Amino acid sequence: MKSLKKQRRVQIILVTFAALILSTGLIGYAMRDGINFFRSPSQVLAEPPEPNELFRIGGLVEDGSLVRGQGEAITFRVTDGGATVPVSYTGILPDLFAEGQGMVGQGRYVNGTFEAVEILAKHDETYMPKEVVDALKEQGVYQDPEDATDAGAATN
Repeated sequence: MKSLKKQRRVQIILVTFAALILSTGLIGYAMRDGINFFRSPSQVLAEPPEPNELFRIGGLVEDGSLVRGQGEAITFRVTDGGATVPVSYTGILPDLFAEGQGMVGQGRYVNGTFEAVEILAKHDETYMPKEVVDALKEQGVYQDPEDATDAGAATN
């Protein structure tokens, strides 16, 4: 009788382990399209991704680069201070999108141009995604808005 109980325990453990492996595999398979890696313009130019790879790029919209085409077609350049990548987008831009402001775009890098399928703009006058801040700090062009406010208050 003890060997039957022991055999049942081993079977339950094996079935549980197999179910765990199967569920982990199914979760990974379902998330494969939902995982988007972030890159700065410098990283994109240093190691260009495959044309079929969906990823996010972020930085500042370069001043004077915003060009509106026919309909909803828009082109501009995004920079992190060290490199600049041309971006093309067809659609309606967020209300807070502007030159000199932070943005994050999702899309593919094809023939030297980032073809965006989604553009996200900063949330308010001080918000910028952490990845964009980190990339701009690496290039030495990021200035903390709180530091600028404090410096202005100190001179008054």
